[in-house]
Amino acid sequence: MYRIVEANDSFVLIDKSPGVSVHKDQADTGLVMQLQQDLANPQLSPVHRLDKVTSGLMLLACNPAVAAELSAAFRERQVEKYYLALSDRKPRKKQGLIRGDMEKARRGAWKLAKSQTNPAVTQFFSYSVTAGQRLFVLRPRTGKTHQLRVALKSIGAPIIGDSLYHEQTDATPDRAYLHAWALAFTLAGKDYRFVCPPHCGELFTQPEFASALTTLADDPFSLNWPTI
Repeated sequence: MYRIVEANDSFVLIDKSPGVSVHKDQADTGLVMQLQQDLANPQLSPVHRLDKVTSGLMLLACNPAVAAELSAAFRERQVEKYYLALSDRKPRKKQGLIRGDMEKARRGAWKLAKSQTNPAVTQFFSYSVTAGQRLFVLRPRTGKTHQLRVALKSIGAPIIGDSLYHEQTDATPDRAYLHAWALAFTLAGKDYRFVCPPHCGELFTQPEFASALTTLADDPFSLNWPTI
């Protein structure tokens, strides 16, 4: 369900497994409830969220004061977030900016509109992994529901295993290939940076993916990100 990356008196940072709901779903216990029980802290609360299909870094505050400070940082876009995704489709562009309003579609999905009233904004780079597979490094500058999944769908490169945005294929992937890779934030005047490579999923553990990730030197913070 999770692996603890960092734990102190102020926050707990976990590596969330894919397919796990942050809050109570159909299962008896959601991730947050499980963490509260495991760490004996009923005040533990998430300051952002990950979709059920997404793995990777998720931050929780240990008390209300820290929760307020971190939630404000996320709300004011002072937190740096970076994601990894894999697609088996060729994107219409290999890097740049994806920007547009989010509109509700069918079956609980969303779609990207051309309007710019309150747009979702995503910066990205992509790299070849194999002949039929591409790695995306994504930096969301806003925090909309399904933002990254919709962004990649909008450029013709839906995420492998994303049943909501990727058409069915003959072989069913073992997971949706979206991972919260890195996180940087400031708390009580101290700067924190964390990087957490994915370890769950056949495609994330293949040598070709490891080779592609090595070219990034585990450092999304220093990439020359496109201007927003």
